[in-house]
Amino acid sequence: MSAHKYELMFIADPELDERGLKKLTEQYLELVTKEGGSVEGVDYWGRRKLAYEIDGKTEGNYVVATYAAEPATSAELDRVLNLNESVVRTKIIRKDAK
Repeated sequence: MSAHKYELMFIADPELDERGLKKLTEQYLELVTKEGGSVEGVDYWGRRKLAYEIDGKTEGNYVVATYAAEPATSAELDRVLNLNESVVRTKIIRKDAK
């Protein structure tokens, strides 16, 4: 098994402040490092207007992170992000796919 490169984008609740957003992000990316993966970068895009309303929200805090991990770790990250009520949307893209 070898690690693959991924890009994670998630949209968090617009009510989260910067500290809360960073804490939330670090909490989830810790899952990657605990499983032997590596986080290559995190980019906080800040609060932006959503293309369409999601769960009554018109804005969200956008975060983009790049990391390397096993496919199972990525699947687990996606699963736990979807369980969190502070996370409005999530998308994980494998970057090294042919």
